[in-house]
Amino acid sequence: MKFGESLVKNYLIALAVLGVAIGFIKVFKQLVITKLKKATAKTRTDFDDLLIKIIATIGWPFYLVLSLYLALQFVSPPDFIQKALHWAVVITLTYYAMRAIQRIIDYTFHKIIEKRQQEEKVSDTTVIDLLGKILKISLWVVALILVLSNLGYNISTLIAGLGIGGVAIAFALQNILGDIFAAFSIYFDKPFQIGDFILVGEDLGVVRKIGIKTTRIQTLHGEELVVSNKELTETRVHNFKKMERRRIAFSFGVIYETPTEKLKKIPQIIKEIITKVELADIDRVHFKRFGDFSLDFEVVYYLNTNDYNKYMDTQQEINLAIKERFEKEGIEMAYPTQTLYVNRSE
Repeated sequence: MKFGESLVKNYLIALAVLGVAIGFIKVFKQLVITKLKKATAKTRTDFDDLLIKIIATIGWPFYLVLSLYLALQFVSPPDFIQKALHWAVVITLTYYAMRAIQRIIDYTFHKIIEKRQQEEKVSDTTVIDLLGKILKISLWVVALILVLSNLGYNISTLIAGLGIGGVAIAFALQNILGDIFAAFSIYFDKPFQIGDFILVGEDLGVVRKIGIKTTRIQTLHGEELVVSNKELTETRVHNFKKMERRRIAFSFGVIYETPTEKLKKIPQIIKEIITKVELADIDRVHFKRFGDFSLDFEVVYYLNTNDYNKYMDTQQEINLAIKERFEKEGIEMAYPTQTLYVNRSE
């Protein structure tokens, strides 16, 4: 067989391989994937559905490049065609591989968000969304470096430049980056969540939003308090929603003229009052001290809820009951008074 005839035969074989590959791919996409979709639709898990979607979204550029690569194995094309095909294979494979990994990342983060919303009723997903975006951007940067490396470029200088640039950006944005990392710490460590009633310094309020840079708190006065996430991770935060029981201590005084017999009855009266309150458990009642203008008693009880409004309602109920009972018993509450003694000499 002559050289020309052999070359023509090789090209015909290559064309045949190309046609068979394209035909097989067409059948694969129309029949196999369709059947797989029907099969996975019957399963309980949705991860297999994700894999089918990844395969189904692979476009014709990938299959065409793959078919050409297989076909050209039977011929010896010019160097520039081989080089161009090599570039096309590397870029195409990397692109679709990165898209597949990106879909898996989206799926994973979606499941994390869905689980947290079900367990904790959290609707703000800003932090986890940002983490997903950072991860995907990093993925594409790594993919670009790998592609350049496979195409024969020296990436050492590029990596060094990215490192120096990253350090410079980190110094320039260190405060912002500090808040962002603090947001991740708050999200995963969960010292507080949206809806929690917290105390930060001297400010009390309900957490309304945990953002990337700041957390927003609605104070008892109604205004919105904006606190940087970094500050929240560096200071003490009192989370009242985590509290199962609230310890309440309050004091009151009666006048010095109160008879001793009535003083002895006061602890029992207070215990009877608090025992009747639904959410309260009495701890102790004591005649604590002789004050400047009153005989002082201290009361301690536990409230079986962390709701601040219920605490105030309960305390109001106790105060009114004490006032009413003291009036019946003839026990007089003390208030600031002064007695002036005048010594009149002849």
